[in-house]
Amino acid sequence: MVSDNLKCDKHCSEAVIKANKILDIIKHNFAANSKEIIISLYKSLVRLYLEYCCQVWRPHYNKDIKLLEGVQRRATRLVSGTKSLCYANRLKNLGLTSLENRRIRSDLIETYKIISGYYNIDANLFFSS
Repeated sequence: MVSDNLKCDKHCSEAVIKANKILDIIKHNFAANSKEIIISLYKSLVRLYLEYCCQVWRPHYNKDIKLLEGVQRRATRLVSGTKSLCYANRLKNLGLTSLENRRIRSDLIETYKIISGYYNIDANLFFSS
């Protein structure tokens, strides 16, 4: 969802609502809060809502970035023994990276694919030498 002024805040809000619903289901239906279970459920069921086609709608306003990152913050707190840690330490402990870093990595991968000719698109439309 993109508004008339090309802002993606509605899409971010919808993605966060869907992801939080799935997180609630995980929280209320899984008694074991082990790292392996929670992280694998988060990666397979929740994170996809926060990252799907992010090359198209990449959030650039801090409010949208914080909104999306808040879901991952919440998910990392579900793992037993991590509530007392700060967010950066929880990510490190759980082997995750911030969603912003994942979006940057994704942008770099797409840039590489354009330059290397993986897509049938003229790279000169995007880059100059």
